[in-house]
Amino acid sequence: MNKRRPLVPLDFIPADLRQPDVATATENALLRSDVAAAVEGMFAAAADDGVALTLVSGYRSFAVQESTYASWVAQYGDAAGADTVSARPGYSEHQTGLAFDIGQADGACTLVLCFRDTPAARWTATHAADYGFVLRYPLGYHEITGFSAESWHFRYVGKDVSLAMRAAGTRTLEEHFGLPAAPSY
Repeated sequence: MNKRRPLVPLDFIPADLRQPDVATATENALLRSDVAAAVEGMFAAAADDGVALTLVSGYRSFAVQESTYASWVAQYGDAAGADTVSARPGYSEHQTGLAFDIGQADGACTLVLCFRDTPAARWTATHAADYGFVLRYPLGYHEITGFSAESWHFRYVGKDVSLAMRAAGTRTLEEHFGLPAAPSY
């Protein structure tokens, strides 16, 4: 999904949400069951390597995304600015239960650009594909994905896709699946 490929229906709710057994920064950490299991495995492997991750955000309902998006519109003063950093309701990967935001356990650079330089971001960028995840909004690909870089936003796609993307050096789902760029709605 992206700015040109909304959820159907727009107010879609996944049926199998659960809280993964990992450190969380907020109460908004529900994920689909298969994604939660993969997150648990990835977080355990990171801990084994001395990297402490925290789950910052998971599933967001249509109503929560409405509020989140409205907050960004208010901050930027218009939809055009908000559209660079937040999905409109019905277009958010978070609403699928397949996407989540991570942070470093100490809270350093949570949800801001400097996160990409933290041990948590470096470890996850290297190992996420092994657990079925892709970094959804890489730096320099905003003309394709439609969003500013978010080194903390990961999307579950399954190991077949994540490992194929890594092997091919493909950075976005749009490129991998041969979809047109989605810079706007």
